[in-house]
Amino acid sequence: MRKMFLSLAALTLVASPVFAGAGKHNSAVAPGDAAPAFSGIPAVTGDKETTLNLSDIKEDVVVVVFLANHCPAVTAYEDRVIDLANDYKGKGVKVVAVCVNDIESDRLPGIKERVKDKSYNFTYGYDASQSIGKAYGASVTPQFFVLDKNRTIRYTGALDDNQTEAKVEHKYVRNAIESIKNGETVEVAETRARGCGIGYKDKK
Repeated sequence: MRKMFLSLAALTLVASPVFAGAGKHNSAVAPGDAAPAFSGIPAVTGDKETTLNLSDIKEDVVVVVFLANHCPAVTAYEDRVIDLANDYKGKGVKVVAVCVNDIESDRLPGIKERVKDKSYNFTYGYDASQSIGKAYGASVTPQFFVLDKNRTIRYTGALDDNQTEAKVEHKYVRNAIESIKNGETVEVAETRARGCGIGYKDKK
């Protein structure tokens, strides 16, 4: 399967991404597929503006999570995402977030405020073109994709099995990360992500 390369300077090439593989809960990609590459996404890391490029990430494991500032489900999970990034800092795992919603509070200025207010410890970008969301088949927020060192998707879906942290029994993303780091098969490679629906301007 060919890797797709997303760039804000060449959106016409990725307006309607097509993948051969598709999972039970994702019509665009499935575990085992090459992760769609992306570049040129305006982003914030701490108090600094930056650009999010998959090729710049050197860690062996990348967790790509789709977020939205307006979403109550994201609010319920954001502390866990912060903990995830903190727990794996310096351990070969990189967490990056992207928002694609065309809503005032979800655009880059809102992202800057959110990063500052919540002290996000991961890079958070905004793709106004929504190309990265379409390529990954992201349908809700929060939705997670775990990539290995070859940038193959090894897990896609929810962070864990309960929006209420005290009731969590299965930590899907953490389990996937540990399996990848240990050279093992990811036992649960796909789950249904539940949260706020992503509104795409172009339904194609």
